[in-house]
Amino acid sequence: MNKKKIAHICSAIGTVLLIVLIIACFPLTLPKAFGYQMYTVISGSMEPALPVGSLVYVKYQEPESIEKKDIIAFYGSNDSSSIITHRVVYNKKLSGEFVTKGDANKEKDMNPISYNQYMGKVVLMIPVIGGVAQTLTTGSGKLVLFSFIGLILLLEIVGNIIQKRHD
Repeated sequence: MNKKKIAHICSAIGTVLLIVLIIACFPLTLPKAFGYQMYTVISGSMEPALPVGSLVYVKYQEPESIEKKDIIAFYGSNDSSSIITHRVVYNKKLSGEFVTKGDANKEKDMNPISYNQYMGKVVLMIPVIGGVAQTLTTGSGKLVLFSFIGLILLLEIVGNIIQKRHD
């Protein structure tokens, strides 16, 4: 194989990998521009509707518009940073509270969820992607991501060097 073909192959592979990387980032970045929050499901309390490792998209809607069987995201308690996604059993509009339950749980949640704890309604779920995104935020995940970007750059540089030497 001549050097010109090798240069084109390196450049093409680098370009394809860059496009794959950009497309993979869309579900993790673009929705934020439209007011969605994203969270990774880390417990099985909502299986099978929301499998562990799924990425859920949450959009704020007025709490009074939430209906029975909607899945909502809320803070675990007023002073907690834990975020829970459970299904609404009742929306007590007069008292400003939700009664919720995890699909995999036998009983309703012990305490009602006040409207102050409410974050929004789950409007979309993508299996597995949340686990991948969460992994990429760890130290080893970042190393893999930066190595992937380095490979893309290396392929582009090698392709350009070979092309310039051939010309």
